[in-house]
Amino acid sequence: MKSFIKIMSTMAVGLMLATTSCMDLDPKDQLADGNVWNRTEDYQNFANQFYGWTTDFNQHVIRDGLHSDFRSDILGLKGSKNVFSNGTNTIPNSDGTYTDAYARIRRCCLLLEKAASYDRQSDIRQYIGEAYFFRAYTYFNLVQAYGDVILVQHTLDVTDQLMKASRNDRTEVVDAIINDLKEAVTYLGKFEEVTKGRISQEGAYAFLSRVGLYEGTWQKFHNSAAVADRYLDEAAKAAMKVIESNTFELFTNPSLGNSAYRYLFTLEDVKSNPAGVTKSANKEYIFSKLHDETLAPIGYNISYGASPAGGDGIVSKKFADLFLCNDGLPIETSPKFLGYGKITDEWQNRDNRMSQLLCPPGCDIYVTGYKAHTTWSDADEPQTKNFQPNWGNGYFNWKWVGERDATTGKESYDFPIIRYAEVLLNYAEAVYERDGAISDNDLNLSINLTRKRINSEMPALSNSLVNANGLDMRTEIRRERTIELFHEGFRIDDLKRWKTAETEMPQAFLGSKFAGGTQNADGFTIFESAADRQWQQRNYLLPLPVDQRQLNPNLGQNPGWAN
Repeated sequence: MKSFIKIMSTMAVGLMLATTSCMDLDPKDQLADGNVWNRTEDYQNFANQFYGWTTDFNQHVIRDGLHSDFRSDILGLKGSKNVFSNGTNTIPNSDGTYTDAYARIRRCCLLLEKAASYDRQSDIRQYIGEAYFFRAYTYFNLVQAYGDVILVQHTLDVTDQLMKASRNDRTEVVDAIINDLKEAVTYLGKFEEVTKGRISQEGAYAFLSRVGLYEGTWQKFHNSAAVADRYLDEAAKAAMKVIESNTFELFTNPSLGNSAYRYLFTLEDVKSNPAGVTKSANKEYIFSKLHDETLAPIGYNISYGASPAGGDGIVSKKFADLFLCNDGLPIETSPKFLGYGKITDEWQNRDNRMSQLLCPPGCDIYVTGYKAHTTWSDADEPQTKNFQPNWGNGYFNWKWVGERDATTGKESYDFPIIRYAEVLLNYAEAVYERDGAISDNDLNLSINLTRKRINSEMPALSNSLVNANGLDMRTEIRRERTIELFHEGFRIDDLKRWKTAETEMPQAFLGSKFAGGTQNADGFTIFESAADRQWQQRNYLLPLPVDQRQLNPNLGQNPGWAN
């Protein structure tokens, strides 16, 4: 078996080349204040480094990153418990999330300041837009992690009074983020005009829909409903800009059928699925971290790590239970749910995404290094490796598990930083939370597209369906989001902004009835008991690290964390 190792080259090769294949993206940190910024290439080279800051498989799938689902209630690691998930994290001495962010913000400010005196502004518009976008991107991470943070919009020296400033209220920071994103739009090119992998106007609008939805719901459920509506309106309008651009669509493929949904996440430019569909067919990714087998491979045996073999994909019963039955009703109310009597019963008559995101009982899956079975035939088809649900906790992740016999670390599918499905879900939720209701028309142009992508026979989500069956529209919107964006780094942030983490996170992390091990009174495997999980109000925000508070005592500390 090939080991699960990191073989990454430098960060620099994250984007494809502007001409034939890849761009030179070595970080150009040497372009500091003392250097001459007199060529367009200087701005391009400096902006290239921003793309090394984006989220990737390393933060969400391989390791426990800031937004990883491993920190939530639906995904676990075999043999280990996540301290953020069970509420036992402590104040760190230092935290790269904080310190790296301000170094990045300085670089964005530096480019903007140098650009102000450049005499050929039209030549560097894209890079100015990128500086605004990535300053917003970085600040949003800070707000999600810490809430109130110091707002800096110029380069600092050691004598600047902001070095010892108190933190700005989060709404001031979010307003600055939104302003930066709107400014970015005025400089960035359209998606079809920019180099593949670079941020576009549509990408900035898509990210604005994420920011507005996050802060709007945070304010609604934590603080002020009046403030919330302004952000929710920003989210809905930004999402609609993307929808009305008619640039993107949800990925489907008749040759792949329902399995197209699973193969979406493992598309490569070599044969990686039975139909030989490559990345060019994917019109769903709005902004993505690009990988190439030779120039920018993922760098990890990700199929192994994300699969039952590596154990990074132990899924909770709670998540499995979220999938609707194919009559559009939850398992608690649907007459089509067969229960848990037999090992395959719960998999019958369900949302087809269940068997595309999770590995059904007895399925054969491909794992690089294990030479497991593919569902498509090639001359070099590997041997069968059958994973039964009596291993681990019984529910296994299938997302990100490729079916190509790739050399360890050479898998090359892209990571979706922002995809169209999220924008549709952002729109539906923002409209509902802003207005307290959502029309069937709005549901049909948003959430029903994701719901019915591979569930053509499932009834659409509608007001009549909700009313006739005693459902709750908010619950159904949130259900769809949790399923569609599974293992992409949204769940824990969603629970925080909805202020439901205090209810959801302390619950026992359960597995299948057929997984063996310690079981509860109903016969379901206990991966982590309720007694081992907690959630305090302080856990909604991370604590500020010790070293930063020593450098600046005026930072204070987030509520509930000891000073």
